[in-house]
Amino acid sequence: MPNLIEATIINGKYAGENVCIPRIPMIPTDLPFEFKRLQFPVRLAFAMTINKSQGQSLSVCGINLENHCFSHGQLYVACSRVGKPSALFVLTSDQKTKNVVYQRALE
Repeated sequence: MPNLIEATIINGKYAGENVCIPRIPMIPTDLPFEFKRLQFPVRLAFAMTINKSQGQSLSVCGINLENHCFSHGQLYVACSRVGKPSALFVLTSDQKTKNVVYQRALE
């Protein structure tokens, strides 16, 4: 619809629930004149796999670790895409994840 976005919540407490996101009025206050526009409160985002992110430099990175990394070195690659720790956001199901490390590599 032109004034409403209907969406389904994917995970969390309300997973599977349908919600409606209405357009909200945006009135800038830093301009010498007044105007009002209606805008949806959504932001553009991108997603890619850990393997596809190798060699990328990102300003902000969110990592979904609800499913554990399945290969040696994937967690390192995922976490090293940003330059500062404050720009890295990690989502886990129980506040921890399993990092696959070969014992021979530690010797």
